[in-house]
Amino acid sequence: MPDSYYQDALQHKIFNILSEAADDINVEAYVIGGFVRDFFLKRGKAEDIDVVAVGSGIELAKKVSEKLPGKPPVKVFKTYGTAMLKIFDLEVEFVGARRESYTKDSRNPEVEQGTLADDQNRRDFTINALALQLNKKDFGKLLDPFKGLEDLKTQLIKTPLDPEVTFSDDPLRMIRAIRFASQLRFKIDQKSIQAIKDHSERIDIVSKERIVTELNKILESEKPSVGFKLLHDTNLLQRILPELTHLEGIDEIDGQKHKDNFWHTLEVVDNISLETNDVWLRWAALLHDIGKAPTKRFHKKIGWTFHGHEFKGSKMVYQLFKRLKLPLNDKMKLVQKLVLLSSRPIAIVDDDVTDSAVRRLIFDTGDHLDDLMMLCEADITTKNPKRYKKYHNNFKVVRNRIQEVEERDKVRNFQPPVSGKEIMETFQIEPCREVGEIKAKIKEAILDGNIPNDYKAAFQYMLKEGEARGFKQA
Repeated sequence: MPDSYYQDALQHKIFNILSEAADDINVEAYVIGGFVRDFFLKRGKAEDIDVVAVGSGIELAKKVSEKLPGKPPVKVFKTYGTAMLKIFDLEVEFVGARRESYTKDSRNPEVEQGTLADDQNRRDFTINALALQLNKKDFGKLLDPFKGLEDLKTQLIKTPLDPEVTFSDDPLRMIRAIRFASQLRFKIDQKSIQAIKDHSERIDIVSKERIVTELNKILESEKPSVGFKLLHDTNLLQRILPELTHLEGIDEIDGQKHKDNFWHTLEVVDNISLETNDVWLRWAALLHDIGKAPTKRFHKKIGWTFHGHEFKGSKMVYQLFKRLKLPLNDKMKLVQKLVLLSSRPIAIVDDDVTDSAVRRLIFDTGDHLDDLMMLCEADITTKNPKRYKKYHNNFKVVRNRIQEVEERDKVRNFQPPVSGKEIMETFQIEPCREVGEIKAKIKEAILDGNIPNDYKAAFQYMLKEGEARGFKQA
């Protein structure tokens, strides 16, 4: 079969510099991995490039630096035998071709120098083993020993070597296979699927940080349910996110059933992904019902209930984030807040719900009211057209009610018009518990609609609360 050349993939001026540098030090050099894959997939502009040198990748990086204006510094990672260089608008990683071997309880390999073929053997998937030669003699020549180009055309994820070996050696590759399938909407070949099932318990040796990186990429894909269904079907999900798999199943007692909250959750994640790329809102959708498994009860008169599942779920978010080493910061608090408040908006549809309840929802949600409404509408997964229309009409009512109260009372993120400092100055008192109590009482009075949200009313209310505590205006 004649050699194939793809010089049009190497039009960026960086590749001529790489080619010259490789020839200057007499090493074979290739661009490999994601850049080549994405060129054939026409996925747009690359941000990084992986270069393999049959020899020292570090020496090649230094030679490239010498040819660049200003001779930019080379970041060297001696432990891994790699180097990094920022060239024009691209980050280029240089590595020497290597052969890897693994021990059973670690995904950190023993490494020795190797050939390009050795380096392609160690790649995770055939579509990531594609290489284009950079040396002038064969500039742009495709090296594709595992028919990765054919797998790109047939949209198939498979390993270069036996998947049993590939996934046992480096279990992270199991979730990476699923991530690529989710991002690219490819299928995973059956031998690889079976190998993932067979070795699913080995995901336990992978660091939580690496797992979360892949989970986030699945969540950020166009249709996250593709990835989560594969995680479920290969037994990985129950090891990574058991809180989700505990939602699966439909129980029936006395002819009364509840919906399968696991598959419902995946629909909600897909729905919210149509509206936002924010990964934390997608996490909120993924976790919005996790409190339903531990709160599920059956009552003969009313059937299945999940009372308090929002509160329970918000507590579980912290435990889950801590276990997976997700950030325990404002991102987690946002997810917790949205899970906790996820059932509040729809209650506003009832005519007997007071403006006070609406004000409290607006205040409790703060800057994330629109995010909460987006989550609540994504939660509508009924396939019944009449119900679907009814539920969406209900949320129009909710939005109108919220807008009406917010425009009138301006309570989103509000602070009482009277500050703690003014309370102390008015009553000539030092900082104490009563200052906080008075301020809280003013806030409650405004939220309950007992006084308007303005300074004059708040000041008079402060005097009343101060007098009730034995304070007099100075």
